[in-house]
Amino acid sequence: MTSRADAEHLLVVDDEATVRELLSATLRFAGFRVSSAGTAAEAISAATAEPPDLVLLDVMLPDIDGFEVVRRLREQRTGGRGGPVPVLFLTARDRQADKVTGLSLGADDYVTKPFDLEELIARIRAILRRTGGSYTGEITVGALALDTEGHQVTRDGRPVKVSPTEFRLLRYLMENAGRVVTKAQILDRVWNYDFGGDASIVDTYISYLRRKVDIGEPRLIQTVHGVGYVLREPRQ
Repeated sequence: MTSRADAEHLLVVDDEATVRELLSATLRFAGFRVSSAGTAAEAISAATAEPPDLVLLDVMLPDIDGFEVVRRLREQRTGGRGGPVPVLFLTARDRQADKVTGLSLGADDYVTKPFDLEELIARIRAILRRTGGSYTGEITVGALALDTEGHQVTRDGRPVKVSPTEFRLLRYLMENAGRVVTKAQILDRVWNYDFGGDASIVDTYISYLRRKVDIGEPRLIQTVHGVGYVLREPRQ
């Protein structure tokens, strides 16, 4: 699992428990610290008690809508850095008027459901960079660290030289640490194939990576036979 002592605090607000749980689990794997709320009242209370660095906010909530939540958070200047909290709207309402309303209230981004989780994480990190969050571009899993901005990889503090394709593959595995990804997903995300490409290239590059980042113990890149691969620390 990705971990950093100074991980940014995200508040996920959605009245659908399954969406809330999926987002929270995915964001924790990506290295964030996550709180969640199912109503506007819970969201405002949580943001007041522990100011987040960013709020992922559903527009349609059971008590008041997300637009009003933003107004109240803006009035309170409830942000983890002492200023207005950045907000990324997540909603099924894709009307242009709704997007204009959300952005005019000062929201930092507006994503409609269904959305791609990898793209969502990229948008979150972009917002944190723009708003002065502490995100450094580093992802860590155990002793393995990947600097997305400096394009560097280290294991136990020692540099590991990887090719651009190996870097993209390792980044995808680390951003999904603990989650099994299929060869088709890897082809799509790493090689941008939107068709049935030759899956053997995935096996080849996994082999390359293992020779570079898994030369010592514990071995992090694991094969899930018949499914794909997962990068995680071995269970004790």
